[in-house]
Amino acid sequence: MAEDARSRWQSRYEQSRVRDVDFTTLGGLEVEPAYGTEESEWPGEFPFTRGLYPTGYRGRTWTIRQFAGFGNAQQTNERYKMILGRGGGGLSVAFDMPTLMGRDSDDPKSLGEVGHCGVAIDSAADMEVLFDGIDLGDVTTSMTISGPAVPVFCMMIVAAERAGVDTGKLNGTLQTDIFKEYIAQKEWLFGPEPHLRLIGDLMEYCAEEIPAYKPLSVSGYHIREAGSTAAQELAFTLADGFGYVELGLSRGLDVDVFAPGLSFFFDAHVDFFEEIAKFRAARRIWARWMRDVYGAKSEKAQWLRFHTQTAGVSLTAQQPYNNVVRTGIEALSAVLGGTNSLHTNALDETLALPSEQAAEIALRTQQVIMEETGVVNVADPLGGSWYVEALTDRIEAEANAIFDKILAMGGSTLTHADTAQLAEKMRASTGEADAAEWPMTRGLLRGIEEGWFMGEIAEAAFQYQVALEKGDKRIVGVNCHTDSVTHDLEILRVSHEVEVEQVRELAGRRQARDEAAAQAAVQRMVEVSRTDENMIESMLEAVRAEATLGEICDALRAEWGEYREPARF
Repeated sequence: MAEDARSRWQSRYEQSRVRDVDFTTLGGLEVEPAYGTEESEWPGEFPFTRGLYPTGYRGRTWTIRQFAGFGNAQQTNERYKMILGRGGGGLSVAFDMPTLMGRDSDDPKSLGEVGHCGVAIDSAADMEVLFDGIDLGDVTTSMTISGPAVPVFCMMIVAAERAGVDTGKLNGTLQTDIFKEYIAQKEWLFGPEPHLRLIGDLMEYCAEEIPAYKPLSVSGYHIREAGSTAAQELAFTLADGFGYVELGLSRGLDVDVFAPGLSFFFDAHVDFFEEIAKFRAARRIWARWMRDVYGAKSEKAQWLRFHTQTAGVSLTAQQPYNNVVRTGIEALSAVLGGTNSLHTNALDETLALPSEQAAEIALRTQQVIMEETGVVNVADPLGGSWYVEALTDRIEAEANAIFDKILAMGGSTLTHADTAQLAEKMRASTGEADAAEWPMTRGLLRGIEEGWFMGEIAEAAFQYQVALEKGDKRIVGVNCHTDSVTHDLEILRVSHEVEVEQVRELAGRRQARDEAAAQAAVQRMVEVSRTDENMIESMLEAVRAEATLGEICDALRAEWGEYREPARF
């Protein structure tokens, strides 16, 4: 009964920890922690449309996790200390392009790119410098990298070991989401099967050795930045997440054990209410699939926890101070949608990596929302709005229609509505070694192979561009209100000396290490890759021997081959 749900919420709220702060309005009015009717869903109740916790942000606010990285590890370390010193709650590492592609800084293909779009990481020694003076056992750290995510993860583990941190207690997130690379971002190393093998090994390792660490952040952000609609971002991202659940089940893992280690990463774009509806629908869809299809019994295994970043693609080089307004609106939509952590983009990120001043403004944007606006006082304050509820339902319906297309591409005759039959198929397949034979995974791989996802995103991006050029959609400073007194910004520039010094440092580390031990450890890792043995321990040994990222990835490229995207016309 609806009344029982309200009573259940009240009981859970009273048993929960609530922060000892003022929750009244600016005028001193007392407000309830949540609002609804006898027929309402309440916060903390399945399917969690209104949030995961009965307390909302009264219990715990979102984590302020600013994404940063540039130049070398020392420069980025200084920026991290600035962020933490001024109230940031967690770190998120941006890597440079060579690192994202599994290349060392002295690789000929890295020339001119070292340190420019993120920090250069060549070995565990760089990770030690990156987190020098920062307690990895106390600060949660997210790393936005997918192709070479597993060796980079191993470097963080070794850096923590060398700092005396109990690695079993590490907490944070590794992106690792290879599906979205084939769909949108294009930063892969190998074909899908070897990448999925590494991800499966990582899921097993973290479930056993680092239970609080989240080995997968399923990313819709890059899908949206590539030009998708909100509904496409939601559906493609959750479908990818279902694929990783099927990967875990194919390994014989307990869904209630590994599913809490999955998290999500969404874009907060500038259409305020559409974004709020997207976040609410995401929690609802995920909870229902996890319970009804994949058999998750615990609430934590049914929860969709997500990080949000404001939309980089919404920022403009024209009148760049307008970007502060856009970012504030986007951040507010993420908060009203119940995000668990948040990054706010800097006003100059459309031109360069953020300057220190711009990074501080971005950080303060979150703090103003958190400390001054009162939006933390009430859980899901827009719940019950006719518009928001209708938009949530509409986006959910669009996502379900896309799930059906993906299932059909994989040869399934079932739809999202056939939950009992899908669940039966999952139970019959649990422990089946080849994840590629599972329903959603088959559809994902077929859609990647045929370029279906790219085609859908390209069409959405084209339609939006046409609307901009016709003036149907407007961007202030670009196709309307173009007069301005705005002056040019002083932007952050990464010196060429960063690359010169990084290459020099890398050469010195190679000279100082036990070369035979490093090469033997890499060879041992390759030998393990030819078996069914979990590869994480052998990769850790290679990293401990100071093998570089490029050496590890090149050895696996030689073994597995490099992925080449088929040409399409």
